[in-house]
Amino acid sequence: MVFWRSKKKSDDSPPAQPSGPAQQEPSTARDSPATESTAPDQGPAAANPQAAPPKAAPSAAAPPAAAAESSAGLFGRFRSGLEKTRRALNTDIRDLFKEEGRLVDDEFLGELFAKLIRTDMGAGPAEELRDDVAKRYRGRKVGLAEVLESITAQTQAMLQQDAAPLNLPGKPSVILVVGVNGSGKTTSIGKLSHFLTSHGKKIVLGAGDTFRAAAVEQLTIWSERIGCDIVTGKQGADPASVAFQTVDKAIEIGADVAIIDTAGRLQTQSNLMQELDKIRRVVGKKVEDAPHEVLLVLDATAGQNAISQAKGFSDAAGCTGIILAKLDGSARGGVILPIRRQFELPVKFVGLGESIEDIAEFDADSFATALFAD
Repeated sequence: MVFWRSKKKSDDSPPAQPSGPAQQEPSTARDSPATESTAPDQGPAAANPQAAPPKAAPSAAAPPAAAAESSAGLFGRFRSGLEKTRRALNTDIRDLFKEEGRLVDDEFLGELFAKLIRTDMGAGPAEELRDDVAKRYRGRKVGLAEVLESITAQTQAMLQQDAAPLNLPGKPSVILVVGVNGSGKTTSIGKLSHFLTSHGKKIVLGAGDTFRAAAVEQLTIWSERIGCDIVTGKQGADPASVAFQTVDKAIEIGADVAIIDTAGRLQTQSNLMQELDKIRRVVGKKVEDAPHEVLLVLDATAGQNAISQAKGFSDAAGCTGIILAKLDGSARGGVILPIRRQFELPVKFVGLGESIEDIAEFDADSFATALFAD
């Protein structure tokens, strides 16, 4: 059975963590859900007894937020979100220098390479950054500022990508969000939904991760905070049915965007990948060319393991872009470099903190500058 919960906006307190342990994935046998809509429990108290009484949901005609952040504002947010990586890099690179500077020779270049690779950027990008420093300064005595300038400029060049705004061609546009459990997928959906709502978009969420009751509960709490509608199903229900009903509801209420969560899966789980393909087919029958985006959430704290995830998903799931989550919780922010080198997928958003507002559209220049800012 599929349920629809109409929008109710709760207070701005952080979403409560779901009570009870996460459920184990069931066998491939699934419930055959009915397509009727059932009235949900009213108010956020059903999911969070501690929540304050809901506020009125925002009007669909609410004015959009500022269209784009200033470069200074975006740099500040990246600088804050990359603090752990930035501090580690600056401390490590600064340690290479004496007060009067350092001769750029083989010893220095080897030490610089070792410091860079600690951010999980991988050998290839670290070699390119080292070689650029060697090309500019070999045989000269240089200071920290000169080396950081070289590394920043080269990193900006390595991260450059064509403009990659979300593809939202009509009403409703459909976004699937994929990734492994623990990557920050559900939280990223909440942040993305808030981002789009603040830009004047009307959102419907689909809780397609029906294997885990905790995922459905968490996404429901996010919907209450944001003030958007959500479609859910019983635990173990067919995710494709939830996806179908989500798009159907988006059409019915005139929503701009339907964002559908999917079961957390490993890129090697063929049966779950087949299920994802079924979801794609189902939503494509409701809306032409849907899904219009398939966003892969990668955990920055996973470092090089994120590369393996990206490789599997980009081939099997038809991904169109990446959300790099948890950058604020890791000193491995350099992992974005091999992701950009190895895959054609653009990085569309980065998660920069725990607050609902802590998501930003990716900008290579601001990101690279913030990564090596003193």
